[in-house]
Amino acid sequence: MEMTEELFPAAFLSGQAMNESYVGYLKNLFDHEIVPIVEYVKLNQGGNADNLVETQLEESEEIKNKSIQENKKNWKKKWRNPNYLRKYVYQIDSTTMVTNSEINGARLLNMDLSFPQKEEPQILIYHTHGSEAYKDSKKGKKSDTVIGVGDVLTQSLRNKGFQVIHDRRVYDVKNGKEERSKAYTYAAASVEEYLKKYPSIQVIIDIHRDGVKESTHLVSKQNNKNVAQIMFFNGASRSAKHGEIKYLKNPNKINNFAFSLQLQAAGEKKYPGFLRKLYIKGYRYNLHYRGRSVLVEVGAQNNTIKQAKDSMPLLGNLLQQALLSSS
Repeated sequence: MEMTEELFPAAFLSGQAMNESYVGYLKNLFDHEIVPIVEYVKLNQGGNADNLVETQLEESEEIKNKSIQENKKNWKKKWRNPNYLRKYVYQIDSTTMVTNSEINGARLLNMDLSFPQKEEPQILIYHTHGSEAYKDSKKGKKSDTVIGVGDVLTQSLRNKGFQVIHDRRVYDVKNGKEERSKAYTYAAASVEEYLKKYPSIQVIIDIHRDGVKESTHLVSKQNNKNVAQIMFFNGASRSAKHGEIKYLKNPNKINNFAFSLQLQAAGEKKYPGFLRKLYIKGYRYNLHYRGRSVLVEVGAQNNTIKQAKDSMPLLGNLLQQALLSSS
């Protein structure tokens, strides 16, 4: 009996629940136990070989299911360990200091960030660096920048029943010239206006585009499409050299960390390869206004605008999972 894809689906063999040793074990089981027994029955006892094979397959299925459950337990155990998260999940900037208690997965992944949908604005999407564009973006075309990417995420979330406000203003250009130094200050003023007008807002998402070496390609194959990889970004309000940055306090920091880690965990399971490591840097980045605040880097300067936009329905699915069900 050959080991066929029909018997062992590609998704299962890809590492979702089985490792090489388990594949070897099953092959050995078929080659040295099932096949010889079947041949013996056929030749010597006239028994029903098909029934015997079915019985052996049922036993193999039990072993497979047990392996899946063990994998889930190991996954949970690893993601609860701050040292594991530091090595494999987070990228903590060298200028920043984060304590293990702040990135305690057992705590962060169990925080319930869900809320009931209402007929009033609950999600705000904006762009501190709204002029950021992609390699094939047309100059002066707003829909070819991160703002156009935000348009797609907005529509994805509205299709899921969320009430979304999309601020399409540009904060890093003044009088026709790029001005990054005050962009966060300008954006903060607008965020405060929105929150005053719509206190019902629960989620704030700041969409950016990263800058990388030209040799780096942030592309992932998902659902037969090449999409831009994304990165969730947190501010620690603390530097490695000077400690707490007192003028940049963030009372919502732990909730921010929980929000991004839950999105990261959902993405690792649902879309392997889609997410980059979760980045933490020392400043605040206007993430202090709500507990469910996150900065998202969508691709880089060498991605296409289509790749960036095609990644947004995936992000919408991750947000839906985090916001409409308990973690």
